[in-house]
Amino acid sequence: MVVLNRIYTRSGDAGLTSLGTGERRAKDDLRIEAYGTIDETNSAIGLARVATSKDPACARVDAMLLCVQNDLFDLGADLCVPAKESGADVIPQYEPLRIVQAQVDRLERKIDDLNAELPALQSFVLPGGSPAGAALHLARTVARRAERILVALARQPGERVGEPALKYVNRLSDFLFVAARYVNRKGEGDILWVPGQNR
Repeated sequence: MVVLNRIYTRSGDAGLTSLGTGERRAKDDLRIEAYGTIDETNSAIGLARVATSKDPACARVDAMLLCVQNDLFDLGADLCVPAKESGADVIPQYEPLRIVQAQVDRLERKIDDLNAELPALQSFVLPGGSPAGAALHLARTVARRAERILVALARQPGERVGEPALKYVNRLSDFLFVAARYVNRKGEGDILWVPGQNR
């Protein structure tokens, strides 16, 4: 259980923050940017859930989104405690939380379950449709940005990002795309791109 007694500490006033290891880094460090963008993705999903939680037809997707939100907190915890080059984790008093393959597998099952009820696409989908669908498309684009940052972080010398974490964030945008189509009346409310329509 996490206990937060105090919200502000003033320790970041000079532009530094602490990783879960206690190491201090600049707030614009790529690792901080990575888990900050995961948090932003989670917030965008929370906004989508305002719509999905009010619509009985979206109850199935809403339950899936809640599960994903918890996974994203796990992913943030994973990223804020980087593994050492040897793969050994560095905090002796507890085992750091890591995204695991089972979470990736569960997300893939969710994608397959929803997609099985959708018609095949005949064109690219424009973001929109219902309020829930539009919010999920926005969350999808934030998730893609998070993925780009994680990939960049993993390529930095001395930085490590677990393979399941990279897989999870890659699958996440796929899940959010399929969820957006599902809440848009199982694809009937999709707005399709018409190439060159306004020439």
